[in-house]
Amino acid sequence: MISNTENKVETTKVSAGSGVDLDELHPVNRRRILVVDDEPDTITLLKHIFINDGFNVAGAFSGKEAIKKITEINPSLVILDLLMPEMDGAQTFDAIRNILDVPVIMLSAVNRKEEIVSMLQKGADDYITKPFNSAEVTARVHAVLRRAEKPIVLNVLSFPSVDLIIDLETYEVIYKNARIQLTGKMFEVLALLAKAAPKVVNYQDLTEKVWGNNNPSVRNRLKYLIYLLRQEFLKIDEKTDLIENIDRLGYKLIIGE
Repeated sequence: MISNTENKVETTKVSAGSGVDLDELHPVNRRRILVVDDEPDTITLLKHIFINDGFNVAGAFSGKEAIKKITEINPSLVILDLLMPEMDGAQTFDAIRNILDVPVIMLSAVNRKEEIVSMLQKGADDYITKPFNSAEVTARVHAVLRRAEKPIVLNVLSFPSVDLIIDLETYEVIYKNARIQLTGKMFEVLALLAKAAPKVVNYQDLTEKVWGNNNPSVRNRLKYLIYLLRQEFLKIDEKTDLIENIDRLGYKLIIGE
């Protein structure tokens, strides 16, 4: 058994830019990779590559061990060998995805193209063939992580209670099944109100984000533009005012319950 003193000495050997072996040390908070392969040499090599690239990394020698470690370390990405005894890569992949929606890169021999295609169709994010190049491995890992961590852009705002749809990509506005044509500034103001709804957007935020200024002249433009927006909605439903002026604060979009 390694003493606490020995642990501290070992920890100091890891440079500030390196990751750590999760099977050996208590890690600092970095992105984590789980390598699943029944070949110890492959796990050792991949651990070395990923630790030097700044990741924390753990290894699992079977599908069953991988499932156990998934729940322990909550990895950012899994490298999964396709051919393993007892529980193969496809079975392990299904089990992993039942536990955690994590990016998975398959690891396979060059002559297993059909199996690789099958795994990509199942939802695997990429594949690496053996023997592999360390630069290619890290490049593929970073590419998959970038795709996985890219924020979801919401392009359509829908408010069923008032029957309003705003498409932020095409600039289309549909209210009670009628299409409304807006100028660029009118759409910008409406989009800001819709993104914040049902909260109030203050006058200064609206004027600075749309015109880049907050002087009295711009405030008057905002006031007139809000009037025009209201008129467009009232042409379709004269009984419902979708934009409310909150005195001395700003405007908000009324989106119902």
